[in-house]
Amino acid sequence: MKQDIVISVQNISKIYDEKTIPVIALQDVSFEVEKGEFIAIKGPSGSGKTTLLNLLGGLDKPSHGNIQIGGHEVSSLSGKALVEFRLNHIGFVFQSYNLIPVFTAAENIGFIMQLQKINSDLIHKRVQELLIQIGLTDKANKRPFELSGGQQQRIAVARALAGKPQFILADEPTANLDSKTAFHLLDLMHELNQKEQMTFIFSTHDQRVIERARRIITLEDGRIVSDQRDI
Repeated sequence: MKQDIVISVQNISKIYDEKTIPVIALQDVSFEVEKGEFIAIKGPSGSGKTTLLNLLGGLDKPSHGNIQIGGHEVSSLSGKALVEFRLNHIGFVFQSYNLIPVFTAAENIGFIMQLQKINSDLIHKRVQELLIQIGLTDKANKRPFELSGGQQQRIAVARALAGKPQFILADEPTANLDSKTAFHLLDLMHELNQKEQMTFIFSTHDQRVIERARRIITLEDGRIVSDQRDI
């Protein structure tokens, strides 16, 4: 019996350069996600993994089809409504970190909560909790250029988690990390998934992530060729 369906993807396609030579990044993709799933989307480069994550996060719009997340039809949102949806429902983790260079580690983690207009005392408390969880309390006042790649990615993960979103979308989050740091981050995300029923969707080539996933969706040439649960 299915639990709460929190994401419904119905027949989405994404075609780029439609007026010149069309490039089909995704073609007729459909699937549903239940609350609290821990999903890895895998496939070769160019299979559509990042495109799919961008569509789920409202960073891009499908050429055809629709996406409903938490009762919102994301594919039809625009402007302020889309910004507010992303701010309050989705946490993003990017392979390139995307930290704000002039902010300290603590300021980067707290930034989303500032946008959510959360009380400053609560922001400080949450930031300190996350710094402890990711093992970087001694780096709170360091700026990104003073941190290693692994440390920057841990800060990026903490920022994604800070506002307690319903969903975390992570694009190759462990690609630039050593094994110890990658396993630590995966442990943290798995713990949050279990304790808070936070839904995680990864795009990844990393076998370390794939082995932790409880569901693996495989893309090839923009189509789902396999969808396996409880691996």
